[in-house]
Amino acid sequence: MSTTPRVVIIGAGIVGANLADELTARGWNRVTVLDQGPLPLTGGSTSHAPGLVYQTAASKTMTEFAAYTVEKLLSLGSGDSWCFNQVGGLEVATTPERLADLHRKQGWAASWGVPGEVVGPQECARLHPLLDPDQVLGGFHTPTDGLAKASRAVVVLARRAESRGAEFRGSTRVTGISHSGGRVTGVQTDSGEVPADIVVSCAGFWGQVVGDMVGMRVPLLPLAHQYVRTGQVAELVGRNDDRIEAGLPILRHQDQDLYYREHNDCVGIGSYAHRPMPVNISALPEDGNGTTEGTMPSKLPFTEEDFAPSWEQSRLLLPSLRQAKVEAGFNGVMSFTPDGGPLIGESPDVSGFWIAEAVWVTHSAGVARSVAQLLVDGRSEIELHGCNVHRFDEIETTEHHVNETSKQNFVEVYDVRHPLQPKDSPRDLRVSPFHARQKELGAFFLEAHGWERPHWYEANAPLLEELPPEWQPPARDDWSAMYHSPIAAVEAWKTRTAVAMYDMTPLKRIEVSGPGAVTFLERLTTSKMDKSVGAVTYTLALDDAGGIRSDLTVARLARDLFQVGANGNLDLDYFRRQAPSDHSVQIRDITGGTCCVGVWGPLARALVQPLSHQDFSHESLKFFRCMPAHIAGVPVTAMRLSYVGELGWEIYTSAEYGQKLWDVLWEAGRELGVVAAGRAAFNSLRLEKGYRAWGTDMTTEHNPYEAGVGFAVRPQKGEFIGRDALTGPGNDTVTRRLTCLTIDDGRSVVLGHEPVFLDGRAAGYVTSAAFGHTIGKPIAYAWLPAEATVGTAVDIQYFDRTIRATVTAEPLVDPEMARIRR
Repeated sequence: MSTTPRVVIIGAGIVGANLADELTARGWNRVTVLDQGPLPLTGGSTSHAPGLVYQTAASKTMTEFAAYTVEKLLSLGSGDSWCFNQVGGLEVATTPERLADLHRKQGWAASWGVPGEVVGPQECARLHPLLDPDQVLGGFHTPTDGLAKASRAVVVLARRAESRGAEFRGSTRVTGISHSGGRVTGVQTDSGEVPADIVVSCAGFWGQVVGDMVGMRVPLLPLAHQYVRTGQVAELVGRNDDRIEAGLPILRHQDQDLYYREHNDCVGIGSYAHRPMPVNISALPEDGNGTTEGTMPSKLPFTEEDFAPSWEQSRLLLPSLRQAKVEAGFNGVMSFTPDGGPLIGESPDVSGFWIAEAVWVTHSAGVARSVAQLLVDGRSEIELHGCNVHRFDEIETTEHHVNETSKQNFVEVYDVRHPLQPKDSPRDLRVSPFHARQKELGAFFLEAHGWERPHWYEANAPLLEELPPEWQPPARDDWSAMYHSPIAAVEAWKTRTAVAMYDMTPLKRIEVSGPGAVTFLERLTTSKMDKSVGAVTYTLALDDAGGIRSDLTVARLARDLFQVGANGNLDLDYFRRQAPSDHSVQIRDITGGTCCVGVWGPLARALVQPLSHQDFSHESLKFFRCMPAHIAGVPVTAMRLSYVGELGWEIYTSAEYGQKLWDVLWEAGRELGVVAAGRAAFNSLRLEKGYRAWGTDMTTEHNPYEAGVGFAVRPQKGEFIGRDALTGPGNDTVTRRLTCLTIDDGRSVVLGHEPVFLDGRAAGYVTSAAFGHTIGKPIAYAWLPAEATVGTAVDIQYFDRTIRATVTAEPLVDPEMARIRR
């Protein structure tokens, strides 16, 4: 009798079939795949997918998903039975902005290990003879991209999974999910219940419906996307046959939101250029004839008027189409999410219910492998924080927010987007109690998870005239100057020389309380938690393999009460899952009911001390200690911390006192030259101190010694999650490191994800970067081989040029920590 869990996968499309294959390859042989449509083409998005696989993305994770999909599909068949036709990919530019972006994309490809090059118009025409070279300025060619035959791959994957024990059942409608005691027990269908220990919904755009069966919000929106086939194109006659279908590279014309592929002697055209067309799932048939000739729930009637402008643009780019006609078209249903990423994760309420939704063919095998690894091994080898369904805060999962942001994501799917570019709408969803004052000071707001976050303040612009020459920032190129202001230099200068106030409210705060709180935190973190009341500890949460799940700041406010400064909703979800079932620990998100202002700078004590009867001296409140206090009558908790490397405190209070706290600090600071400072200065100052940002500089792919945070690991304290995995690694044994670089020319600012070359070969990539106002030169942190020691020269590829940089000892400012501990 098999002892592997009983797994039911809902959805027999490309994701479900891949997952069944990945699970059975790992020895799990009690796998049942259900689909409401007939097998093998069940009528979902897979059944009509055009199959274009472009690997390169700004996300390392998404690129790795796609690269594995290519690798796997290539292994499934060849010749007449091909599942992947590696014709290559070509993305063309018709504007200077797009051409620059293609150089940026080629940098991503180099960072993530995908071969590719930017070529000129004539080479574009040689690679794809149908296009008019006079219409393009250049293109990005990736020889390992190509066409997936998703329908054929599903058949091959299903047969292989079945040979290992899996069962596929078509024409079986799921009507409910059975669960008891907080665990899934089975899947209800129109032909009876299927017992299950684990259920994975791979239902695609029906994912919301399945999620509702266990009360789980699945933040996706089904939208229709147009696809047409032309009639015969004279220039393609005789080039291909029915077996191969295509020989030219797949083609993207992103300036017009279009893509192209061959269908023998015809051309397929996909368009994102039309209005967003949300689909009412309840109005779709629950099943349908799965053949291409029949009616599919995912293929809606074609709206010719929406495609008319795209047809004209296509005939400009591909003159051969001027003699052809659109023979057939449909509006195909696809899943979109608020940030464009997939949705992977387990229900917070029903253990064993998982989802793998909003996954396109491009990433299907990669996502399936990661989900299989999560289920079988407890950990994905590819880092998943940008795909975890719990990355969203509650406001981001509401129907209104999901609909608006997903439609906008559809509109912008091919846009050239700056890394700092915020949403235009919705805005002002979450504001701190200081917001009114920030607006009065001319704050320039960017947005993250619904929070409005000042990046600089126009009220500080007059101080540019007082800025000493050594603090004057150089002019920036157009790209790095976007969403930036030289005012950030003023705010950094005032932080280092006087005092500044920072809004730290958007950072996630979790309250951990109860008689089991100490034991709970000891198990989840790498540092000793059983310290005296008032202790503040920087620590890490690891996974079982020693990867960095998060970094945390834990303050012991009372014997059984802790406040945890976390990185986001993923930490909250993790804490809740790990909480003991005996209710000895309570987990509470206190972010919205509290606020925080960081007061930092050499004059910080001169500002705060006159406002309080409590002693804010160094002797009374040492670094990494906290205390309750009153500031001008406002009850606060003051924590002696500094993410910017200066004397000061994070000062917390409840939300109703927030504006009063800001006002009394601001008024008292006037004679000291206080300024409000934003995230641009903050990021510069934290890089000068070498402080890491989780999710950007380090993730579960890295261990603490590689990331330079091994000092936060205390193996001698006893057992904690990830401890056993760290018995071998150490600072002297790592083969790669998060490395500090300074830019040699003193002016070129990079933004992140750029490839770094060592001795002429791509050896790593930039994580965080900023201009270091204190040191007067740009800074970049990058993952590089450990052999890149201090003094090593490297090159950073920035668009179409290289920038020389040097590995530099860190921290760059105040390595003795004297400024913080005064």
